[in-house]
This record gives sequence, C-alpha cells and structure tokens, in this order.
Amino acid sequence: MNQKSFIIFFWVLLLAFQLRAQEAHDTIGSKPIDKKILASAIITESAIYTAGMSYLQFVWYKDSERVPFEFYDDSKGYLQIDKFGHAFGSYSESYVAYKWLRKAGVSRNKALLYGGTMGLILQTPIEVFDGMYEGWGFSWSDMVANTAGSALLIGQELLFSEQIARFKISYSRSQISRESFGYLGNNALDGFFYDYNSHSFWLSMNANKLFLNDVLPPWLNIAVGYSANGMLGEFSNKSYYHGHKLPQYDRTRQYLLSLDVDWEKIPTHSRFMKAIYTGLNFVKIPFPALEINSQGNFKGYWLYF
Repeated sequence: MNQKSFIIFFWVLLLAFQLRAQEAHDTIGSKPIDKKILASAIITESAIYTAGMSYLQFVWYKDSERVPFEFYDDSKGYLQIDKFGHAFGSYSESYVAYKWLRKAGVSRNKALLYGGTMGLILQTPIEVFDGMYEGWGFSWSDMVANTAGSALLIGQELLFSEQIARFKISYSRSQISRESFGYLGNNALDGFFYDYNSHSFWLSMNANKLFLNDVLPPWLNIAVGYSANGMLGEFSNKSYYHGHKLPQYDRTRQYLLSLDVDWEKIPTHSRFMKAIYTGLNFVKIPFPALEINSQGNFKGYWLYF
C-alpha cells in the first residue's frame, strides 16, 4: 500500500471507531431508515473524499509537473506487496462504508452498491492523478487490486451474508530498514510508509466455518498470510543510497500460516469496547506462525508480528 492509500485508510479507520461508537443496536436487519446516521455517513464520506482529493492536488503533487496522461506498469514491483496494500485499503474502505449504510437501515443491495464499492471509488482518483503528474503514472494493476478489495467485501456479503474471511494487515519494522541508511525510513513510523518489507497481509477465516464444526471458540480464526523481504528497490535492489553502500539481500516471498482473533465475535456490552474491537479487526495480532518462503526454507515463529 503506498503512502497516499495509507493516508485515506487511516481516515477510514477513524470512521470505523465513530461508526461503532454511535450504534444503538448490534444487529443489522430490516428497519426504517435512520436519517441521522445516513446523513452522517454521506456527509462524512463526502468530506473525506473532498479532503483526500484536495490533499493530493495541492500538497502531494504540488512539486510535480503536469504531463500528458501516461501509464506505468508496476505489476511486478515490490513482489506485489504494494498490490496487496491497495486491495487491503479498498476492502477496508468498502467494509466501513457498507456497514455504515446498513446501520442506517439501507437495504443490503443498495448498501453494497453505494458502500461496497466505496474502496474502488476512493482509490480510483489516486490512479487518475498519478497518470497526470511527472514521475508517476496510471497503473492498471493498482486498479485490479483496488477492484479485488471491494469485490472481496461484496462477494462475501452476497454469498454468505457475512465476512467469512477478513482482510487484515500486520506491521513490524524489518531488520533491513535498520541497515538501509534511511532509504526505508529512519524509524518505525517512517518504515510504516516506506518499507514494504515490514508489511504482511492476511486472510483471517473463522475456524468453525473452515472445519464445518462449532466446537471451537467463535472468535478463533485461522489466518493465511503473504509478505516479502529483501527489497531495497521497486524492481531490483539498489546498491548505493546517499553515498552509502547498501547491504545485498535476496528478494524473497514469504507464505504464512497463523492463528488470529475475530474481535467482533467477543461479547461485550460496552460501546467503547465495540469501537475498539471494530478497529482491531483490521489488524492481525501477533501469534505463533509457520512460514515457507520462495527459497524453499521453512521457519517457525513463537510470535509473528
């Protein structure tokens, strides 16, 4: 997920807390339209959209020259971690928008149409702007990832009327970033935006649904993940940065298996805790994990962050 997508995602994550905090009921069913919640959803999402576009135009691209619309093929960049990030951002934005409309009493089909597509709607202008400014470019692979994120939300609601598999992210500053002389950021916060080696993306699935048995705790999930390591450049590793010789790494894909928690399946009567649980459900928490990588190596972790 690139920096622009992360900024919009953080705004949406704040909305998830607000959504849960203002809920009057836990169930989503047929009920009259709550005009107050609906108006809040429309006004807030419109404000986010306007603020996001203004930020891109007047802040992000302010030092970039406008050019004729151009394309950029980054489908093989960063071992596709960036694409997982785009899909995750789109899924998260669609999830919050859809749930908000359902809480307002909007029918499922209309909520899927107007809310379930929100991730794609929010992410598409970013690609359009990239195509208009020097040093960037419109990426079809980004658009495919954005579409996949919204489609994951919509498809599961249509097939199962719930999110059997939740799309999650985990972050832990990589060792490579500490040895990159600032190329991947100078601290953990910088690394969150610049270091693709630090991100893992997960599909977290309810264990009882997987095993077709209800004997396990309802909050227990099985998570499969993907990450990559050894990346000091988009397509190939750089050798020098600001006069410093960078260490050499093999670019490696990592496939992961772990346990996870569906926080919204943990009972609570506290609205505050419900808000916390909603936000936590976008994040994969540390658990023991197994890894097999593209070099054929197998590894176990007592805790994978």
